[in-house]
Amino acid sequence: MTSKVANTEVAQPYAQALLSIAKSKSLTEEFGTDARTLLNLLAENQQLRNFIDNPFIAAENKKALIKQILSEASPYLRNFLLLLVDKRRIFFLEEILQQYLALLRQLNQTVLAEVTSAVALTEDQQQAVKEKVLALTKARQVELATKVDSDLIGGVIIKVGSQVIDSSIRGQLRRLSLRLSNS
Repeated sequence: MTSKVANTEVAQPYAQALLSIAKSKSLTEEFGTDARTLLNLLAENQQLRNFIDNPFIAAENKKALIKQILSEASPYLRNFLLLLVDKRRIFFLEEILQQYLALLRQLNQTVLAEVTSAVALTEDQQQAVKEKVLALTKARQVELATKVDSDLIGGVIIKVGSQVIDSSIRGQLRRLSLRLSNS
C-alpha cells in the first residue's frame, strides 16, 4: 500500500491540470460540484471504489462505467477521467479530486472548516459556525464538512487548517480534569 504523501505527490499535478482545464473553459465551479458528487459517491459505495481501484479490471470496463456515471457531467471532466484510466492513474481519483477541491478553495479564498458535533447541526447553527470561522480567518467564504460524534456529549469541535476550537463538553471535562490533577 502506498503512503498518503506519495499519493498526494502523484495527485497534485493531475489536480493542477484539472484546474487548468476548468479555468480555461470557465468551469471551475461546475467541476467542483461534480468532484464533490463523485467523492460522495465513492464514499458511499465501496463496490464502486473497489471496481475503480482493482488493477485486474479491464480499462474498457472502467471507461464504460465512467461514461455511464458521468453522462450528465462536463465532457472535459469525463475525458480527464478517461485519460486517468489510460494512464493507470484512476487509482488516485479520490486524492486528485480532493486536491482539486483544495486548489479551488484556494482560488476562491475559501477555507474548509471541519465541524464535529454531538448531534447534526441545524441550518442556523451551521450559519453561526460559518460566521465565527469567517471572523477568525478573514476568508471570503467558508465550506463546512460536518461530522457527528456522539462521544462529544454536546458542543462542537471546529478545525480550520491547523487551528482547533474545542467547545465540546468532552473537551471541557478533559480540561477541568487536567486543572484538578495539576492542583
